[in-house]
Amino acid sequence: MSKPTPIRGFRIVWKRLREHPLSSVGPGLITGVADDDPSGVVTYSQAGAQFGLNMLWTMPVAFPLMAAVQFMCACIGRVTGVGLAANIKSAFPPVILKGVVLLLLVANTLNIAADVAAMGEVGELVTGFNARLMTLLFVMATLLLQVLVPYHRYVFYLKWLTLSLLAYAAVLFTVHVPWHEVALRTVSPTFKPDAKAATMVVAIFGTTISPYLFFWQASEEVEEMHRKHGSVPLLRDQAAALPELRRIRWDTWSGMFYSNITAYFIILATAVTLHAAGITDIETASQAATALRPLAGDSAFLLFTIGILGVGLIGVPVLAGSAGYALSEAMGWKWGLERKVRDARGFYSVIIISILCALGIQYSPISPMKALFWSAVINGVVAVPLMVVIIILASKKSVMGDFTASRPILLLAWTATIIMAVAALGMLILG
Repeated sequence: MSKPTPIRGFRIVWKRLREHPLSSVGPGLITGVADDDPSGVVTYSQAGAQFGLNMLWTMPVAFPLMAAVQFMCACIGRVTGVGLAANIKSAFPPVILKGVVLLLLVANTLNIAADVAAMGEVGELVTGFNARLMTLLFVMATLLLQVLVPYHRYVFYLKWLTLSLLAYAAVLFTVHVPWHEVALRTVSPTFKPDAKAATMVVAIFGTTISPYLFFWQASEEVEEMHRKHGSVPLLRDQAAALPELRRIRWDTWSGMFYSNITAYFIILATAVTLHAAGITDIETASQAATALRPLAGDSAFLLFTIGILGVGLIGVPVLAGSAGYALSEAMGWKWGLERKVRDARGFYSVIIISILCALGIQYSPISPMKALFWSAVINGVVAVPLMVVIIILASKKSVMGDFTASRPILLLAWTATIIMAVAALGMLILG
């Protein structure tokens, strides 16, 4: 028997990757991982560094709330066959849609700026090249992938990049973790309920339950529907509803669990290293990675940086893409990552302009990493009215037909909205 050639061997490996169960996972996994983008890493690192183990409780609380909201968004997209912005446009006054889309564009641009800055700084730590040069390289790579590669191919790479989140779990194997204390503080935290703590809670929930994720997952369900030959909105194909809704439920809840357990690991890793060593002021992702090195060794440093780069390559396209989806639907433009640039010029223009504006911030007096934390806080405040809109949409028979949200999902979604509203009010009153 002749030995396989390198080309044939590559084709065999490629075929196995294409047939791997991970390749069949839907938008929920990518949405969940995009939630732990570099800006999220900084927020979670700040929580661990400033409050130690006392912010771990936020992740078990956030998980079911986040999953319920994202499940509603995914269902809205798959049931109606259009994204979130198109549904808001048809069911609410124009001022609501314009306000939501404008705030989303501003917040996403700031978020992208923070993400690419973090990737550039971490890239410099790993390679030794100038941070701004690395930022430029990451921006160009992201733009070329989104603009030139069809969605069905691009999403394949994004799914495999989700494995980069495992790096944060691996960090815990390089340090000592007092698991008894961890378990205790997860269910019984001890911290002073002042403006500083309230702001951190808003930031954590704001970066975990983020508006851009709502738009992204709803539109990705529409992309997936269009990609499958013969698929139509569930409103017009009720026979397909049971398996499709079951898929969305599993995909969303597992994706959000993966996201939240990773965020938990980031808070834990920085709590048992940075906070324990008295390092409580973390402003950048590279600062968190660098501070880990003398405390936990080169392995922890390398794993942390790999995680930042991996999730950045997912988070930036999701941020830019969600802005493109929202504005295109609001304006009535053709949209979709599966379309060629000439067929969806407005959609791709939004993606390109938002990323280039974010790149421009790197050369301005604005500190991307300072804007980062406060963009998470703003997201936490802005998400409240948007979540009310989503709940109303998911409850309307005129929108969802027979597929309105169930009572348990609505209860979780309303709970998420109330918690974020109370935390935001607490921050303003105590501040």
